[in-house]
Parts: sequence; structure tokens; C-alpha cells
Amino acid sequence: MIDLIIRRWIKDHQNINNKDVRESYIVLSGIVGILCNLLLFGGKMAAGLISNSIAVISDAFNNLTDMGSSLVSILGAKLSSSPPDQEHPFGHGRIEYIASLVIAFIIFGVGFELLRNSYEQLRNPEKVIFSYVTLGILGASVLVKLWMFSYNLYISKKIKSTINKGTAYDSLNDSIATGVVILSMILGRFWDFPIDGLAGMAISLFIIYAGFDVARDTVNLLLGSAPDPEVAARINQIVRNGRHVMGTHELEVHDYGPNRVMASIHAEVPDYVDIVEAHSSIDALENQISQELGIEIVVHMDPITTDNHKIAQAWAQVSICLSGMEEEVRLENFRIAQGENKVIVIFDLEILGPIPKSEYLQLASQVRQRIESAGLNFEVVINQVGRDIPNKEANGLNIYNR
Repeated sequence: MIDLIIRRWIKDHQNINNKDVRESYIVLSGIVGILCNLLLFGGKMAAGLISNSIAVISDAFNNLTDMGSSLVSILGAKLSSSPPDQEHPFGHGRIEYIASLVIAFIIFGVGFELLRNSYEQLRNPEKVIFSYVTLGILGASVLVKLWMFSYNLYISKKIKSTINKGTAYDSLNDSIATGVVILSMILGRFWDFPIDGLAGMAISLFIIYAGFDVARDTVNLLLGSAPDPEVAARINQIVRNGRHVMGTHELEVHDYGPNRVMASIHAEVPDYVDIVEAHSSIDALENQISQELGIEIVVHMDPITTDNHKIAQAWAQVSICLSGMEEEVRLENFRIAQGENKVIVIFDLEILGPIPKSEYLQLASQVRQRIESAGLNFEVVINQVGRDIPNKEANGLNIYNR
């Protein structure tokens, strides 16, 4: 059904990398969300008043909150698609993340208010009137919310939208919460206990957790989380398969909002390759990544020394620097780039000692400091840190044959 709605509502709906098409997806999901939640709010509110159930009324206001969240998502989509300006040269894409954060705070507010009301109902319980009409309304709302979960999750995966992902799982939580209300009404017929208040508190906690979940994911994006491992692996794979490229290091990915991702990476090329040929190869790689992944990337060329004598000499000097370390490590895929005033040593650091993963980066920092402070005029680039790193040669050296 959602595919049919998308085809009729969104022109050029397959061109999801276009910002206007992407905005249309979010606006469409927001409008559908407003209509569904408005309908659910009215039905549940009527059912809650008829049955005198705080749990049902809490569930109704939860849908009203979702309607407000849909309005915020539409506004966020509109603002985030604004073009770059002098103050924001990378565009306004992160407004979508801020909109997600606003939604999280709205969810928090309603959740805590309903928690307070449910606690009062638990302290001063009132008789809940059982009604098959109420059960029918709640059962129908579960089905509607499951459909909303399905279409929001579909759109979130299609256009990589944090707003739709948060809305999807909020809808799933709503269906679970409504299921708790249905169960409490049925049990309330046979059990003389203020289960309605308990159910209301359970729903409130569901709402609060949903707000926390949305806020956590959004804050990670705003702070700058690590790039998607699959995307990072694909970027490295594309660049390493490029003509003249021998290796890569220092990949950085910067997220300025959906479809506004920029990156940089160092590509290692032999120092004897013609610079015009190498530059042409790098240009082709940047275009390929832009076309395939929608990421604007700058590929920096690092001329790698292929003089095996110089490589072996640097290897020996670095090995001396690291001798006597308490933690057991091994250097893999060792190579060097000869600069005008310094030598850049590049390698993967394999951890052999029994130390926790949380200390890997600290150990890498110690290795870097020992080498750079030895007076050898070396600059250290550690490409990978971990266990079981594959090496190209038995001793970790890369031997080159021209």
C-alpha cells in the first residue's frame, strides 16, 4: 500500500538522492502520520472516557504526541533542504537531526506527565468500565500502528532518514503499549487490583524509553559518530582498486546531514609514477565514489617509497624504538613516504598481548609517541589497530619490485 501512495504522491520517486524527492518522502510520511494519529487519538480518547481508564487516556495522548512529532518532522525536512548560504556553506542538513532531537524531548515531556497521572491513579484507583467497543478500538489501533511501523521503517531504509527510523520504532512501541492496555482491561475484569494504573505507568515508561532511544541516536549523529563500517570498507575498497594505488590510510567521514556527507582519504602511490597519471587516476576514484555512494570525497596522494633499502632501515629503527615495551605488539604492512624534511612511517598495529579492546587506542598512542620522540624525524600514521591483522609479508614489511 505504501508503494502505491509513494508512486502517486512523489514524482520521480526512485531518484532518492535528489533533495526535493527526499523531502517529499519525509513530508508524505509526516502527513500520513498526522492523519493516522489524529484518528487514533480521537478514538482512544472517546474509549478512555467511556471506560474511565487512565491507561487508555494515556495511550490516546501518546498518539497526540506522535502527531506533534510528525509536524516537527515535516518542518525539519523543509528547513533541512534549504540551500547552503554564507553562514552555512555545507547546507542545513543537520536541522533534520535537530528536529529528531525536538521530537525526543516532546516524547520525554508527555511520558513523564503520563507517568505522574498514572501514579495518581494507582494511589487513588477508580473503577474501569469494561467495554467491547473499547477493546475493538484498541485492537484496530494496534493494527494501524503496526502498519505505520512498517511504512516508516521502509522509508527510513530507502532514504536513510533518522526521523523515519525514530518514528517507526515509536510506532512499534505504541502497538506494544496498546497491547498492554488491552491485557490490563481483560485482567481487570477478573482481578480486583488497580492494574489500570500499573498499565498506565508501563506505557509511560515505554514512551520515555522511546524518547531516550531517539535522542541517543540523534546526539551521536550531531556529535560526529564513526562512519558506517560498510561505507568505510567500500570507500577503502574503491580507492585501493584504483590504478597505481598501493594502499590507503586516514579515512575521515563528515556527516553534514542526510545526503550531505563529505570525506577524505590518503591514497598511497609509488613515488616513481608520473604525477599527471596519478592525478588522473585519483580524479576517477573521486568521481566513482561520488556517483556510487553520494559522498563528496577528497583523495590525497601520498608518494610511497619503493626503495627497499630505505624501508628496511626505517623498519629497523622503528623496531628499536619499540623494544622493551611491556605490551606485546607487532607491526604489519609497514611502508614509508619520504618527505622533504621528514619520513612518514605507515603501518598497522597488531595487538598480541592480553589487553582489553578499550585500551587499543591508548596503546597506539604510546607506540606513536615512542617513535616520534626518538629524534629520528619520523611522523607516524597507524592505519589499523587490532588483532589478527593480515600481513603482506612474513615480517610485516612490504617489498616492492619495479
